[in-house]
Amino acid sequence: MPPTNPLLKLFGQSPFKPLQEHMRVVVQCANEVPNLIEALCQDQDDVLRTTRDEIFRLENAADDIKNELRAHLPKRLFMPVDRRDLLEILDLQDTIADTAQDIAGMMIVRKMEIIEPMHVPLLGLTRRCVDACNQMAKIMEQLDELLETGFRGPESERVLEMIDELNKIETDTDQKGADLAGIIFANEDTLGPVSVIIWIRVLHWITDLADYAERVGNRHRLLLAR
Repeated sequence: MPPTNPLLKLFGQSPFKPLQEHMRVVVQCANEVPNLIEALCQDQDDVLRTTRDEIFRLENAADDIKNELRAHLPKRLFMPVDRRDLLEILDLQDTIADTAQDIAGMMIVRKMEIIEPMHVPLLGLTRRCVDACNQMAKIMEQLDELLETGFRGPESERVLEMIDELNKIETDTDQKGADLAGIIFANEDTLGPVSVIIWIRVLHWITDLADYAERVGNRHRLLLAR
């Protein structure tokens, strides 16, 4: 009898299809974070809550795919990648959605004190971190072609170049994050010590979006090196 589980059907087409489906939802989740920050900067509480709800919805959808994939991933896969590699990539991808949810939750749980000098650098940092997530999503879409070429040849070189670009984006976010931290600490008297502590936590979460995207990219680099 043919498999009835949709994930098993996806595996019949490609071992990477479920991971690609998961990443598409994850990156949608990440792409909502700049909208969240923009609503905060413009003091749009309704938009803030609507965006938070959308991030939570997408994170739950990503969890559903993750749980189904974990439950139905065959113990033995006849393919050029290890089952453990797939699960590790899945977990790293899922952490991007989890982190977006953490950011969204904090925006609602506490009324975030934000000052005008933070607006532009905060939006710039957030968008650049999400750029890293989108770059990783583009890399994920290339995996079917990599599989067809046996992870060798021009397609492999192209993906490595895309991973290098992802690494550059992540490095850029490090500097933007440091610049924003400097602005936060320079305005500590205005923000207050509690707000400073919370903003530094949120700052770490935002940069984590790029960090986890880079980690997924580095896992792909290892796949190509084997």
